[in-house]
Amino acid sequence: MENRILGIHHITAIAGTAKRNFNFYTNVLGLRFVKKTVNFDDPETYHFYFGNETGSPGTILTFFPWEGTAPGRRGTGMATEIGYSVPAGSLDFWLTRFQERGILYNKPTERFGETYLPFLDPDGLKLELIVSKTADERAPWETADVNADVATKGFHNVTLTLESIKNTADLLTDIFSYQLVEQHVNRYRFTTDAVPNAALVDLVEVPGEKRGQVASGTIHHVAFRVKDDAAQMAFRERIAARGFNVTEPLDRNYFHSIYFREPGGVLFEIATDNPGFTVDEPLGELGTNLKLPPQYEPRRAQIESQLPVL
Repeated sequence: MENRILGIHHITAIAGTAKRNFNFYTNVLGLRFVKKTVNFDDPETYHFYFGNETGSPGTILTFFPWEGTAPGRRGTGMATEIGYSVPAGSLDFWLTRFQERGILYNKPTERFGETYLPFLDPDGLKLELIVSKTADERAPWETADVNADVATKGFHNVTLTLESIKNTADLLTDIFSYQLVEQHVNRYRFTTDAVPNAALVDLVEVPGEKRGQVASGTIHHVAFRVKDDAAQMAFRERIAARGFNVTEPLDRNYFHSIYFREPGGVLFEIATDNPGFTVDEPLGELGTNLKLPPQYEPRRAQIESQLPVL
C-alpha cells in the first residue's frame, strides 16, 4: 500500500432524473445508497453515491442527476462502459430480472475469457455484468431479492474509447504502473497488481470516430485510488512533471481529489481512501440523511426545497 495507484476508486456519471436513477440502482441493481449529498458546484443538484455496505473504494458509482438534461453521446475522448463483477452462475438471474423490468440488454457473450452481460440504465449509460476469471472475494451488499449468490461485488473494469491509445497507454504504464496484459482486435486491457479487484482499464482505439458528448447517460470522470494524501501529492508531482495541468487537492468530504485530463481527453481524478463515508453519519445510517458540505448548511432549508423528492 505504498505510493501506488490502487485501481479504480469511483466512477462518476450523469443522469437525467434523480428519482428514476435512485430507483434503478437501488431497486433493480440492488446497490446500497451510500450517500445523499449535493454537487459542490451546483448545490441544488443531488450527488448520489451507490456501492457496497461501507462504500469501499472500487465499488462506488456516483451520479449528478441533472433534471431534464439532454441525452449525451458515447464516442471518443470519454469513458464509455462500466463493468461490474458478479458471481459465477448469476447471469441467468440477471437476464430474468432485466426481462421482467424492461431493461435494455444484449445476450451474454465472451471477451478475454470472461462472460459478460451488457445492458443500459434508464438514461442509456452502458454497463456490463462480468463473471471474472479471477476470484473476487469482496462481500456484496444484499437486498431482499438480490442475495450474495448473484449480487454485484464492485467494479471489474472501466473502458475508455479513444482515437489513439498510445499516449493514454503511456500514462497508464509510465505514471500509474499499469501493464498491458491482453489485446483483442482494437481493445487493449491494462491492469495493476497493486490490488486484486477493480484493477482493469480497457482502452478501445477507434480512429476517426466522432467525439463523445458528456451529458445524461454518459460518464463524467474516472477516479483512481491512492492510500492517502501523501501518496496523492507524490502522484501530483509526477503528473505535473509530465506537463499535465493538474489541480490542487480538493476536499470532497469523503475523500480528497486532484483532477487532470489524460491525453485522450478523459477527465481523470486521483482520490484518497481517507476519510471515508462514515465521517458524517454512522455505518447503519449511510444514505438516509441529506448531507451538505459545510458551506451550504446555512442554506439547508432553501436547498431541500429545491431538490427533487425521491
